[in-house]
Amino acid sequence: MKELAELFTGINNVDRAYYIGLMSGTSIDAIDAVVADFAPFPPHCLATHSVPIEPALKQRILSLCSPGENEIERLGQLDIELGQQFAQAALEVAKKAALNIEKIQAIGSHGQTIRHEPELLYPFTLQIGDPNTIAQLSGITTVADFRRRDLTVGGQGAPLAPAYHRWLLQDRGGAVVNIGGMANVTLLPKDQSKAVIGFDTGPGNVLIDYWMNRAYDKPLDQDGAIARTGKVSEPLLSEMQKEPFLHQPPPKSTGRETFNATWFDHHYSAIAPPAAEDVAATLVELTASTIAAAVLSQPFESRSLWVCGGGAHNRFLLERIAAHLPGWQVETTAAVGMAPDWVEAMAFAWLAYQTIHGRSSNLPSVTGATEPVILGGIFPASRKNSR
Repeated sequence: MKELAELFTGINNVDRAYYIGLMSGTSIDAIDAVVADFAPFPPHCLATHSVPIEPALKQRILSLCSPGENEIERLGQLDIELGQQFAQAALEVAKKAALNIEKIQAIGSHGQTIRHEPELLYPFTLQIGDPNTIAQLSGITTVADFRRRDLTVGGQGAPLAPAYHRWLLQDRGGAVVNIGGMANVTLLPKDQSKAVIGFDTGPGNVLIDYWMNRAYDKPLDQDGAIARTGKVSEPLLSEMQKEPFLHQPPPKSTGRETFNATWFDHHYSAIAPPAAEDVAATLVELTASTIAAAVLSQPFESRSLWVCGGGAHNRFLLERIAAHLPGWQVETTAAVGMAPDWVEAMAFAWLAYQTIHGRSSNLPSVTGATEPVILGGIFPASRKNSR
């Protein structure tokens, strides 16, 4: 099979191993960028760079996560603005890696999700951060729009990182948990002939961060320090656990369309208000218990769980996950050579690597797709206009 890379001007050496991964997740806190070298195995992260998303920009992104006035105009403007920021992040991380852009095969850009609706009659998912803009301004071929091809073959379009986890961890058995705004699990059997299972478990940090902002005017609960002082409100926990998504079998994926301020306020208003620190403890318990239930839903030969994403820095959250998983070893992905803050960005660099080489990278056992497919569109660089 002739590789896709050979079909595009400016992509003339598919043996190059340098790829940039760009990631902005449902927490909407930063654009994360990495430079990855995928040859030889295991991959090496040459450089990292993170660009904080300013509060005003975050609010504009959040406003597009639900229907609103003049949203198409606002979407179009923000698509270009974020594309410019992604391009700049790519150039900055390349500079940190001391690599000329000619050495970089491609950028894998996840974009910023503003809608994810896989259960509709015509399912769709939408990530913005225009890849045309990224490719033109960076001078680097860009691969983007990874999720929609999976939807066309009956999949959820998410999660996509489990394929990278399987490739990277080979025959290690255990579970990888990414805790961003939402949380998702990858359940890895030791036997590589067996199917990998992966799905979104529900809220990760999104409700915890919302409550910190509302009750304490803080962006997050550092190390879970506030939640640690509280007690779980069983009425609030039971009320939130009524959410149908939490009881739905995989494949499944979710986002801010379900778990958001309105969702929380609906359940919060149904009970007598607990103390603020008790709400914080309860939201941690919701995340921890749903993650643990997902992990225990499958048999395991190895009881190892590795956590990545922003939630990996919440020690109280990790303790609560471990409390629900007696006999399991719970630690961050650093224990298996994956820096927890950069796993997702590395995954999208790898997804670009797969696409450039004409290889499928969705896992039907994870997304529910009817077949493996090559993900993403390729937007070739215009080298002469690069800066």
